Amino acid sequence: MTTLLRWLDEAAGFLCRWTLYLTLTLTFLILSINVALRYAAGTSLAWASELPELMFPWMIMAGVVLAAQHGSHIAVVLLTQKLGVSRRWVLGAGSLMVAAMYASLAWTTLPLLEVAADERTPILAVPGSVSVGCLMAGFALLAMVTLTRLPAVWSGSADTSHEEAQA
Repeated sequence: MTTLLRWLDEAAGFLCRWTLYLTLTLTFLILSINVALRYAAGTSLAWASELPELMFPWMIMAGVVLAAQHGSHIAVVLLTQKLGVSRRWVLGAGSLMVAAMYASLAWTTLPLLEVAADERTPILAVPGSVSVGCLMAGFALLAMVTLTRLPAVWSGSADTSHEEAQA
């Protein structure tokens, strides 16, 4: 079971890292080429502002999932630091609630896919469901990552690794 959870967590991290690499690289290249065309030829690519705008939500959600994997996304430790042994149970219960909320957010975006599919971007005619799908995938990955970290939270090993990472 732990091997499966570790594999899912690593797969989510791999997917999000490559999403970041790809979106950041393409955004930089597209905007650089467009700026060079404006200065050199006095013209620009019509789609050069639309494509980075479509990639931006994917970049953000990938970063949010990676932050959650490293314990940097949502962390309120002021009260939990005061707890003794019960800290891991409080953190575990909190993780379950956070995972449930992310899962419910992913579920509630499902009907929006159909609504957003009718909206198209002006130049590339990409359906709006691409951005909504990004949100849904991001919320689902956040729920999954939170659940894959739960055994480490309950055992108490997640607390020490997070504190060591901050030190």
